[in-house]
Amino acid sequence: MPSERIDRVLAAMRARGLTQMIVSDPQSIDYLTGVYVEPFERLFALYLSADGKHRFFLNRLFPAPRTPIEAVWFTDTNDSIGLLAAAVRPGEALGIDKEWPARFLLPLMERLPGTPCRLASGCVDGVRACKDAAEQALMRENSALNDEVMRRAAAYLKEGMTEEEGAAYILEQYRALGCEGPSFPPIVSFGANAADPHHMPDGTRLRAGDCIVLDIGGKKGGYCSDMTRTYFCKQADPRHAALHDLVRRANEAAEALVRPGVRLCDLDKAARDLIADAGYGAYFTHRLGHFIGRTDHEQGDVSSANTAAAEPGMVFSIEPGIYLPGEFGVRVEDLVLVTQTGCEVLNQVDKHWALLG
Repeated sequence: MPSERIDRVLAAMRARGLTQMIVSDPQSIDYLTGVYVEPFERLFALYLSADGKHRFFLNRLFPAPRTPIEAVWFTDTNDSIGLLAAAVRPGEALGIDKEWPARFLLPLMERLPGTPCRLASGCVDGVRACKDAAEQALMRENSALNDEVMRRAAAYLKEGMTEEEGAAYILEQYRALGCEGPSFPPIVSFGANAADPHHMPDGTRLRAGDCIVLDIGGKKGGYCSDMTRTYFCKQADPRHAALHDLVRRANEAAEALVRPGVRLCDLDKAARDLIADAGYGAYFTHRLGHFIGRTDHEQGDVSSANTAAAEPGMVFSIEPGIYLPGEFGVRVEDLVLVTQTGCEVLNQVDKHWALLG
């Protein structure tokens, strides 16, 4: 499998006129080789070449990789940039991925003054975006686990509990279900706090009539889940309930359009137009969705600026929202998997609003 993935990256490089590339994102290297290292401040890089003479640059503090790619070992006192520069073919454009720190890139550019460097993240990210059958199975499994955590959290929350208590309970459920951990810190927002899409849980206590936004995800088998549901504590303000219904319809309208060939910007437009036509366009303040897989936010998004078309195997979120500062917020989010003929919605928790606590 790693060799097939590398072949797809090489094909993407050829399409961009590149014969060589440095991959430094640890998640991308793991995806391509099966070797995961957290390098911290040390150099860690995979050099890919059109002629097949790839090189793996590793500090001797890292675990020895089990891969057919030739390893180039160095220590903390070796000239690691010099070793990498010696592998690069001077004068030929060199692709660089998005994660490489300037402390490595700039010295390499100084060593290779006649070698143009090109941002080439798309060569790897485009391959990662289309999940294979094994990855799709992991995304389904993790979304099912996330559904279960959402159901447990909805049953657990009671009037008087704090956001922090809710978040702690959610983290416990991921551990209980065998996850490696959360894919991001859980968002638990009560009442006016929900008007901040990325509010971090604090000591705010749940009161009757509050909305409850739960944006949660877990990680298992190296892959992430993500989902948002919005509830109400004991009673729902009729206006807030109507806005929840509006956001849910926007979510469903976009999901109904997902299929190979549809432009991602058109998915965003379908949800955004529905909300704007109801007079709340100014309060839908973020893109419709993001790609997801080995990390919660992978390269690629579902926004008005992305004219790329959906392809089979892509997994991304559909998450419209309305946020009224100082008053209320609502978001409804699913993950969708693009199939050969349409899409599979990976989350099964009911999207209609409900009363909790």
